[in-house]
Amino acid sequence: MAHLLSLRQQNALRLALIFVVFELLAALAVVFLLMSPMAERASSDLTGLMVLSAQTWSELPPGTRPAFERELLQAHALTLITTSPMGAKPLQRHGLYLRALESRLTERTGRTVGILGAEHAGERWLWAALPSGGQTLWLGFAHSRVGPHPLAALLLTSTVGLLLAVVAAWWLGDYILAPIRRFDAAAAILGRGETPILLPEEGPRELAGLAYRFNLLSRQIRDLLETRTTLLAGLSHDLRTPLARMRLALEMLRRRPEPAWIERLEKDIEEMDRLVGDVLTLARGLGRDAPSKVELSALLGEIADAARITGANVHLDCPCIELQLTVAPLRRMLGNLLDNARRYAGTHPIELRAECLNARCRIGVLDSGPGIPANELDAVFRPFHRVEHSRSPATGGTGLGLAIVKQLAQAHGWQVWLENRPEGGLAAWILVPVGGSDPIDI
Repeated sequence: MAHLLSLRQQNALRLALIFVVFELLAALAVVFLLMSPMAERASSDLTGLMVLSAQTWSELPPGTRPAFERELLQAHALTLITTSPMGAKPLQRHGLYLRALESRLTERTGRTVGILGAEHAGERWLWAALPSGGQTLWLGFAHSRVGPHPLAALLLTSTVGLLLAVVAAWWLGDYILAPIRRFDAAAAILGRGETPILLPEEGPRELAGLAYRFNLLSRQIRDLLETRTTLLAGLSHDLRTPLARMRLALEMLRRRPEPAWIERLEKDIEEMDRLVGDVLTLARGLGRDAPSKVELSALLGEIADAARITGANVHLDCPCIELQLTVAPLRRMLGNLLDNARRYAGTHPIELRAECLNARCRIGVLDSGPGIPANELDAVFRPFHRVEHSRSPATGGTGLGLAIVKQLAQAHGWQVWLENRPEGGLAAWILVPVGGSDPIDI
């Protein structure tokens, strides 16, 4: 990669190339649309003046000609002489103006007229031989009268423009490379498994959006690492209790074989299997499936019927709504929320409700239980966090149900939250887009 150009060098080359092309197009436009017409008009005026002056001089009495020559020099900066100027030579280069002047003089005199250059009074003058009155008269004017120097102007503007392009590319390179260097440093930190400092979400819209996405990715990886640590710690802790009971049951079976100990072992194995299954579900990453069209009231009816089989007193309140979403994660989320509601609400009614809010649909599980302290409403979504601190699965569950709900929501771009109801109890809400394609910005 050593031979590759840097972003700053590439920008400098691109800007220089763009400027050269623009300068050439601008020069062509100026020459053909501005300078050429101006040269034609100016040369036509000067041709008329020179031809008229030569004719007038030929027709004047010899005694008045010197006065006419002085007047011609003072009023029009033209010199008229009857002999060839000393050292007159053809010009090496002709600009637009001189070419046009030669062409006009040739047309007016009927013979080829060339512009010669010679020194006159310490200054560079241009001379043209014009026939008049049976003789050849030389009319001259200062070279400075030609005025514009398009080639010099083009070279000057091109040089300055290229320098400005390089300086602009250098400045733009610093402006663009500064956030890219921050991205590179943050990505290197992230690649080492560390949590980088969040990048400033500022600057151009594209860079601000990239910083936002990177920060979002960084937070997700940080949460993933924290979840992994919590999962390992919680799993090792929660497996010790059934393992200890299993060791006790095995010891008792050696001394006094009874069916009760075997049943105890089976229950502990089921508890461990359920715990490991929940941990694997949470750690798997929960990939997104393709969404499908579903009639929400029918889906919620099936979920409510399944909850009633387990003894939950579920009431359904859902209008006919068609959604485009992935069904399996929604089933799992509502199943976990209904299990929590049944555990804490007991035999009290549980309401499964759905409401349409513009382009979104809100699905809720509302119970009449004791609710959750306000400072615990967010914490309960962490793995193995329980409001009930006995650590007993019979009373507090495994502590993974709501964590699975939260991760499923994040994986599918949905929003989930808990809130205490004013009349008592807890409301768990899931917010999904009606179209199913646009994730909800949380």
